[in-house]
Amino acid sequence: MYMKIPEGKQLITPDKDMTYMGRIDLADPKAPVFYWAGSYVRMRFTGTSVSAVIFNRRFFNRMSLGCVLDGREFRVDFGKTDENEGEYLLKLADDLEDGEHDVILFKRQDSSHYYKFLGFIIDEGAQVPDAPALPARRIECFGDSVSAGAVVEAVNHTAKCDPDGHMGHYDNAWRSYASITARNLGAQLHDTAQGGIAIFDKTGWFHAPNFLGMETAYDKLCYYPEGEKGYTDWDFSRYIPHVVIFAVGQNDSHNEAEGDPDIADPVFRRRWKDGYKKIIVSLREKYPKARFILLLTVLCHDPEWDKAIDEITQELADEKISHFMFTRTGKATPGHPRISEQYEMAEELTAYISNMGDSVWE
Repeated sequence: MYMKIPEGKQLITPDKDMTYMGRIDLADPKAPVFYWAGSYVRMRFTGTSVSAVIFNRRFFNRMSLGCVLDGREFRVDFGKTDENEGEYLLKLADDLEDGEHDVILFKRQDSSHYYKFLGFIIDEGAQVPDAPALPARRIECFGDSVSAGAVVEAVNHTAKCDPDGHMGHYDNAWRSYASITARNLGAQLHDTAQGGIAIFDKTGWFHAPNFLGMETAYDKLCYYPEGEKGYTDWDFSRYIPHVVIFAVGQNDSHNEAEGDPDIADPVFRRRWKDGYKKIIVSLREKYPKARFILLLTVLCHDPEWDKAIDEITQELADEKISHFMFTRTGKATPGHPRISEQYEMAEELTAYISNMGDSVWE
């Protein structure tokens, strides 16, 4: 860290009493690296102010992080669109009542950037009580931009196409249906979701010109090659979910290199289902007790994709794998679901998981 600590303040380094959630690179305890949307660090502290220090690597879009301070959620913007990397001090609050507070700093966006968390800055002499424990219940969501909360805050475009030139300004993983569902159920969440991703490499919209698929990303910690270490493998033993949501298929009709595939074509349909099932089977081996929920979201799409997922569920013939359909699956909006539509999905999914009974969390 090169930044000078302001007078009258102290730096609380990441290896102190903090709680982390998400696929986070903790190899360097003094500089954890955040890649996936929704990942967070949480700390309790006393005093009247709090800031955060990060080293950010930007690829595209405007830069912002999310913060939840004493239960109030807000966005923290930083940097400029012509700055590719740098160290930033993010002022979160400087006029708090003197007392104990709770802060969560989270990644709002997906692969538009990644960052090293270098610590929180609080008042000199302030204390850091024990970090809040993570919930015992655990969920993981493998998904695309909807699961990552892309463009969710463009509420004036509800049930409409996305606004032009938004540059990630409206992205917020905290408001995705996956995050809301986890909070509804009192569960942790690993939001293993990326905008534009499809099952196969060279399809979908993620990471032009190479177009990386979930077949590459699902078992990665850093899942894009521009990371400081390149691709890195995820240690699945670090997090064993009780419930797995698998929400991939929205972007799979796009193939830049060879022309768009058609899910109604029997040859492609079989290939796509086999690729999908290969990932599910691999995850089942890693999470043998988990309940798997296969779904697509309310973003408009051809219902043949839902039918194909239903066929996958039947072909897997596993009582712990089910296909869930929202009331408005594929029908609600031509643009990304906004906050109200994300809550709509979350309420239905919360009820579905709740109806499985408490045994799902054992």
